[in-house]
Amino acid sequence: MNIVETSIKKPLIIAVIFTLLTIGGLLSYNMLNLNWLPKFELPILTVQTIYPGAGASEVESSVTKKIEDALSTVENLKKISSTSMEGVSVIVVELNPDADANLAVQEAQRKISAIKANLPSDIKDPSINKLALDEKPVLNVAASSSMSPTEFYKLVEDRIQPRLAKLPGVGSINMTGGIERQIKVNIDTEKLKAYKISVLQVLSAIQQANMEIPAGNIENEKSVYSVRLAAKYTTLTELSNTVIATTPGGGKVKILDVAEIEDGIAEQKIISRIDGKDAIGLSVQKQSDANAVKVTDLVKEELKHIESEYAANNVKFDIATDDSIYTRAAADSVVFDLVLAIIIVAFVCFIFLHNVRSAIIVMIAVPLSIIPAFISMYIMGFSLNMMSLMALSLVVGILVDDSIVVIENMFTHMEKGKTRWRAAIDGSLQIMFTAVAITLVIVVVFLPLALSGGLIGNILKEFAIPIVIATLSSLFVSFTVTPLLVSRFGKLSDENRETLSGRFSHTVEQAFYELKNWYANLLAWSLKHKVTVISIAFGLFFASFALLPAGFIGFAFMSDSDKGEFIVTLEMNPQVTLYQNNQITMQAEKIIRTLPEVETVFTNVGKSATTTKNNETTISVKLVDKSKRKLTANEYAAITKDKIAQAIPGIRVRSSAPTASGDMEPIQLVVQGADYSKVEQAAAIVLDVVRHTPGTSDARFSIDDPRQEVQVKLDREKMAGYGLSVNDVGGTMRTALNGNDDSKYKDGNFDYDIRIGVDNFDRTKPEDIARLTFVNKRGELIELQQFADIHYGIGATALERTNRISSITIKSNVIGRAAGTVGAEIQAAYANKLPDGVEVVTSGMMEQQESAFGSLGFAFIAAIVLIYLIMVMLYNSLTDPLVVLFSIPLAMIGAILALALTMKNLDIFSIIGIIVLIGLVAKNAILLVDFANHLRKEGLSLAEAVIEAGRERIRPILMTTFSMIFGMLPIALAAGNGAEMKNGMAWVIIGGLTSSMILTLVVVPVIYYIFKRIGEKNRSGKRKKLMLKVTERQLQLSNSK
Repeated sequence: MNIVETSIKKPLIIAVIFTLLTIGGLLSYNMLNLNWLPKFELPILTVQTIYPGAGASEVESSVTKKIEDALSTVENLKKISSTSMEGVSVIVVELNPDADANLAVQEAQRKISAIKANLPSDIKDPSINKLALDEKPVLNVAASSSMSPTEFYKLVEDRIQPRLAKLPGVGSINMTGGIERQIKVNIDTEKLKAYKISVLQVLSAIQQANMEIPAGNIENEKSVYSVRLAAKYTTLTELSNTVIATTPGGGKVKILDVAEIEDGIAEQKIISRIDGKDAIGLSVQKQSDANAVKVTDLVKEELKHIESEYAANNVKFDIATDDSIYTRAAADSVVFDLVLAIIIVAFVCFIFLHNVRSAIIVMIAVPLSIIPAFISMYIMGFSLNMMSLMALSLVVGILVDDSIVVIENMFTHMEKGKTRWRAAIDGSLQIMFTAVAITLVIVVVFLPLALSGGLIGNILKEFAIPIVIATLSSLFVSFTVTPLLVSRFGKLSDENRETLSGRFSHTVEQAFYELKNWYANLLAWSLKHKVTVISIAFGLFFASFALLPAGFIGFAFMSDSDKGEFIVTLEMNPQVTLYQNNQITMQAEKIIRTLPEVETVFTNVGKSATTTKNNETTISVKLVDKSKRKLTANEYAAITKDKIAQAIPGIRVRSSAPTASGDMEPIQLVVQGADYSKVEQAAAIVLDVVRHTPGTSDARFSIDDPRQEVQVKLDREKMAGYGLSVNDVGGTMRTALNGNDDSKYKDGNFDYDIRIGVDNFDRTKPEDIARLTFVNKRGELIELQQFADIHYGIGATALERTNRISSITIKSNVIGRAAGTVGAEIQAAYANKLPDGVEVVTSGMMEQQESAFGSLGFAFIAAIVLIYLIMVMLYNSLTDPLVVLFSIPLAMIGAILALALTMKNLDIFSIIGIIVLIGLVAKNAILLVDFANHLRKEGLSLAEAVIEAGRERIRPILMTTFSMIFGMLPIALAAGNGAEMKNGMAWVIIGGLTSSMILTLVVVPVIYYIFKRIGEKNRSGKRKKLMLKVTERQLQLSNSK
């Protein structure tokens, strides 16, 4: 007893199986996380090392190069790049796609530990982190209060921040801005000279007097007590009276004798504001496996409780950016598209089957097939995100295919007079081979997508696997639930009844009868004019592909998603102070708020995209919903940039909406070479090319212009003669000018930094640095100018290296054109213009696009090969599969034309649509070829078999094709959040299916006819040759007798 008979004769088994699957599916669905993008980790490590007070060149030579050399032997290393800035070294280690990032972190830690002795002693321990795109902040909050700024900062740091950090799913809470209390020891250099004391002596005295030491235990028969030496400062008087040294006459030199003690505020590195109001910024980052929407909901709920608790202090939290709003809206939009697609597909089934019962039976396959997909998603650790939800929307039209083919064949048997029970069994068994074939074709198309490597593979896995599971489930449903329901509820439409449904059925059947006859005549004509048909098909194919080089279709990594946000970056002269930056930024904020569509302006003065910079500002602008504005976020960004640039001369303004891949600028080109002068020359050429390429905006070098600095050049011979070392000089200068805040001051339950350094008034010009004093072991007082040359010079603000050689990166935004097309034009323009010894490589989104297109190209070829091999096994023929594959170029015609007409770019999603098309259009060809082979076995001639196969299979072909086309229409026409990412894919599928439906029904039968005629001629020729040989042999035998 086969599966069909089992399902019909033992329906309770099927009922129990699908009841369990439904319960498991619903439970799995409720446990799935809801995120914007799938969880995936790039095999990329970042190593950040803080070197306080060091310039960019010193950071590069003393820290960056040494760590690069150590990391260059890490296994699976693909690329290593670094940026050395003032006080910090950042190294990015990119590994091969199959590398284990966790193991790489451990290996990197070991290698850095091995060379730690060779690094400067005053650097902070290097921090090593994995890069995960799904771990970016999901919520940015601005906190404000009527409390004093320093009290509020401490409240946020020690009370609110830990409270939020312990919430389930929260990874970290990062603070920006605010005014922090700090105890300052402002050293007077003239008093130091008078007492013959150095800066390091002041620092040492404070550090040695400000300690808390566990001294051991005391115990008796009853108890044990720990002894702790509590010698930390608790009053400023204790700090002021700390003894630094004793004079020869017995007098004591105290801190108050050489410095002013100030209970003040720390120097601000970042100033945060929301809508012009000072605030403390809180950035909420979720754990990698957490539900982004749930995390933001929990945080916002907790913020409401905190507001009510501290209502007396007017504590208020304003939401600056909230990714969960966009994620939830995008998910709701996809779910709406999914429901609408189901309704449309059900209506299409009703039109073709003109029977409500049959349409319902077909549509039952959709939920029953999707439910196992939820179970597999939960087991594999997937989430509900844009990719998996898009897959479920796409699969609706696919899921009904098997049931349509099976139920249509069952009804054919019922029309021959068989009972429902017998028609269900015979119809299912007759079409089982074909249904398995078209299902396997769909499955093998998505398998290469699921197995693709690199960044794109991680994204596609959550797209392809749910489709594979749902498609296989639909095959199971079509041979269990569908025949079971047909055997009990199946009913032919009565065209002769004088009712509305009867007249409708009669009209539809009459239309189909006429369509079949017209199509049969068209096939007969096509078989007589084969050259004409083939020529038209080839002409259309080459004409459509001519649209690509003609510029009608652009190339891009991903379509820009309008999340209702854009970021404005202000860049000023490197010498600008934070105060000057703040004054300029306030002007820019006023200009931004003049736009009526602006909802929120969140400002971070002194913060760039990656680090803190006194001459840069980042402004995040939140717009009203898409339905309430006419322009896109990128268009508003361009308008804002122009307004600020015109109103505030002398600053660089960049403005654009953030991209899905995280990089602000889609154009990134790395110029690298061993000779830095040639690298600079080549970089200038490339930058000029970028600026003159249509569509580029804000083209720039990734590093700031060099800035003026005070350079100190030591005379080592003189320094040694005075009994000083480089370590003594460097430590003294760093403490004096940069300050030391390692010591803490205890006030109640809170600890505050004690900053020890030279008073600001004593470090305003190079002459002040020249008079810095040092005390050698002989007690002599020596000024810096006695053994060093102090002068103004030009120093780099940042230095870059790629694969351990010097490099400069050119970055640019793109407006109004496809980023991939613009990038290709730039690369063509600077080719053969660069000096020898210099090369230019792509980075960022351009590199991702090249990698993604390569992976998808491999998936495309692999899908075609797998389809061919599957069909060779199924048909036991090498030629029939080739006939089926001819449907693929016919689909490409409509796909490319659809992109051109809808002005969509060829990005990763539209390429996915093209790969999906391979399976969808091959399915129609399989239906024709399989039935034609069946008819030929029954004795029909080749021409008769081709024409009759077309007549009998046109209904299921039209049904499955129209189901998919109309099912994709809601996605193609969607305009809600996240629609930009899926529109292109939907139009590709609609266009490809339309052209394939029209052309496959004509061209594939003609190709099938040609191949079979060639095969017959070959077999006929072989038979003739064989007969001739047999005749010759008989003649030879008769002659010998």
